[in-house]
Amino acid sequence: MNPHSASTEFFIDVLISDDKLEAFLDFSHCGEDMVCTVEQLESLLEKHSISYGIDYARLVQIAKDPGPFIKRKIVIATGDPPRPGKDGEINYRFDTKASAKKPAVLEDGTVDYREVTSILNVKKGELLASRTPPTEGVPGKAVTGEVLMARNGKDARFKIGKNVVTDANNLQLYSTIDGVISFTGKGQINVFPVYEVNGDVDYSIGNIDFVGTVVIRGNVLTGFKIKAEGDIRVTGTVEGAEMEAGGSILISAGILAQNKGRIRAGKTIRSAFVQDGNVEAGEDVLISQSIMHSNIRAGRSICCEGAKGLIVGGKLQAGEQVSARTIGNSMSTATVIEVGVLPEVRSELHQLKEQLKMNAENLQKTEKALTILDQLAAAGQLSPDKAAMRVKLANTRKQTVETTETIKDRVLQLETMLEDTGKARIVATSTIYGGTKLVMGRHIKVIKDPVQRVYFRIDEGDIGMFPLYP
Repeated sequence: MNPHSASTEFFIDVLISDDKLEAFLDFSHCGEDMVCTVEQLESLLEKHSISYGIDYARLVQIAKDPGPFIKRKIVIATGDPPRPGKDGEINYRFDTKASAKKPAVLEDGTVDYREVTSILNVKKGELLASRTPPTEGVPGKAVTGEVLMARNGKDARFKIGKNVVTDANNLQLYSTIDGVISFTGKGQINVFPVYEVNGDVDYSIGNIDFVGTVVIRGNVLTGFKIKAEGDIRVTGTVEGAEMEAGGSILISAGILAQNKGRIRAGKTIRSAFVQDGNVEAGEDVLISQSIMHSNIRAGRSICCEGAKGLIVGGKLQAGEQVSARTIGNSMSTATVIEVGVLPEVRSELHQLKEQLKMNAENLQKTEKALTILDQLAAAGQLSPDKAAMRVKLANTRKQTVETTETIKDRVLQLETMLEDTGKARIVATSTIYGGTKLVMGRHIKVIKDPVQRVYFRIDEGDIGMFPLYP
């Protein structure tokens, strides 16, 4: 082709991509003898409005030696693609999949099938999630010089539910209460003060540890654990389970523990009955039917005065009062009632006395060993290792004596507390049977024969019995 005899536009096609980001020169219709100049190619591009991103080096190359480009389509201009903005994000400060029910794998590789539920506990004021705002898109430029608009990032918004609040800039989400995180609706974030189980606490639910109140609409089976910083409410029966509440515990049916597990509450425990159970309350234990062969401790009182109101067997300890319709039975089943001092005081006193006994035994052994070493030293037969042992035993004796004196002082304090039994009361509104042992502070009284409608308190240095008047 002779450039003076025909136009380059007739033989060379100019193509533009649909997105206007690339322009092509198509030499499909050109012959082997094609020649052209850079100016002709630039003019051709200009006629097709190609003005940006032109590869001028390639134009020079084509004009200098067009042969390699014959029958080909080549890119001659490249635009700048628009860069879309980044979408906003919600960054959760907790594992959104943590509540999936799966057994916990212990350090030794075994699996605990009771640890299957992970509750998303949060505290008041705790940060739940943060929001990253979207960014604006960066415009691009077409090969024709046009501005190509970019998409801005989409905003991510908090789906605010109950008991959550955002900061002034709507960038952070906080809990307004202690509770459990729950997603409802279309990803709505809530914090609820109560964790509910609509059924039994078994292997499908597992152990529960919650910062608020736990409600079980069913039974709690043997071997499982429920811990709540608030209250625990159970509509069914509690078997040999571990239950601990910072507040109170309400068990609608009763406790059938088979001498397994333990139920503890910082405040009050209420139940229909307790059989073969271990129950401990910071304030009161209130039972409507019966307490059978159980160990019960209450900081203030134990009350079993319902229609049945029966206490038989076991050991009951209360800081101030134990009351029931009937205590013991006609078979003289051993039943122990202790009042007048907090149960933990009596327990501490027992432990300290055991420690004193152990210290006395250890001190006696130390004294014997030191006597022998002193005799060796007097005879000039004390080897270096025995001399070191002598020094060590002397220090041990000193520490043991000091510890013993400290324990004796504490024992004296606790025994003084045992004497303060002015509020101590044991009440039987119907009958108290023989075989029942009453303990008030230091004083002990064993009931030999059934007595009706009486109460007991400290009177003139002993446990006195008094009638209950109608």
